[in-house]
Amino acid sequence: MIGVILLNMGGPDSLDAVKPFLQNLFADRDIIRLGPAFLQKPIASLIINLRLKKTIELYSLIGGKSPLAEITSTQAKALEKALNIKIYVGMRYWHPFIYDTLKEMKRDGVTKVLALSLYPQYSVATTGSTVKMFETAIKGQKMEYACITSWFDHSGYIDALVEKIEEGLKGFDEKPVVLFSAHSLPQRFIDEGDPYCEHINKTIIAISKKIDMDWRLSFQSKTGPVKWLEPSTEAMLETLAGEKKKNVLVVPISFVSDHIETLYEIDILYKNMAKGLGINLKRTESLNVSATFINALADIVITKTKELNWL
Repeated sequence: MIGVILLNMGGPDSLDAVKPFLQNLFADRDIIRLGPAFLQKPIASLIINLRLKKTIELYSLIGGKSPLAEITSTQAKALEKALNIKIYVGMRYWHPFIYDTLKEMKRDGVTKVLALSLYPQYSVATTGSTVKMFETAIKGQKMEYACITSWFDHSGYIDALVEKIEEGLKGFDEKPVVLFSAHSLPQRFIDEGDPYCEHINKTIIAISKKIDMDWRLSFQSKTGPVKWLEPSTEAMLETLAGEKKKNVLVVPISFVSDHIETLYEIDILYKNMAKGLGINLKRTESLNVSATFINALADIVITKTKELNWL
């Protein structure tokens, strides 16, 4: 029996879950390295305690929790309907944890597990860390498995993004600048050969072949005292204001589902910042459960299972 597990980072499902979620996130040295390994937890605890009140306030502004698990669950149900294959959800930093989901799959009689990362563009800090956790968890389970670790240029995924961008463009009287805002990474990841930026740019180039647009790329969600990818989205908004750009359509390029980075950072923080700069900023809808996006995921799964001779 084949089972598909959708892998994502997860998010706190209540305000009480914010602290343990952050503890799990900051304990992961694949994404955040805080000094030597033996100092990771003490430094993480210090940072979390300093930020906790503010982070809880931010989650309060978007409904008191992250909608990521609920959206991913809905994606799983839609994909299950499209494929007639049981689809599960496994999260890296909060419930439902990958370990627990694999136990459920085992109980259900799954013998072949296809893990599909919901990060379209590969990075060791996102897909790499999540797949490492998945492979650790599945050891000893006596289940055959395979992983899909990137699909940044899949035609269906590109079509889903194009669809959302075209819808977003209709919300302006004058043609806006299309600002692709990707989750940031420490610069050292790219210096060490991480393909994330290359994948991001290839996604955008594929989109630009279908839409005539003036586009820019920036990076958001920086955390920690190291050099991060540039330009930041904040800096890019200031640059666009300096260029007298009045309309900006933000596309959250590395996110497929709404969570705090879209609902707070873009919709509240950047929108207010843009307003102060004289910019009319709007955001494309996230892919979430777009039919075009679900069809793309279905094709990705079918292609891989055929390649594996599982079907």
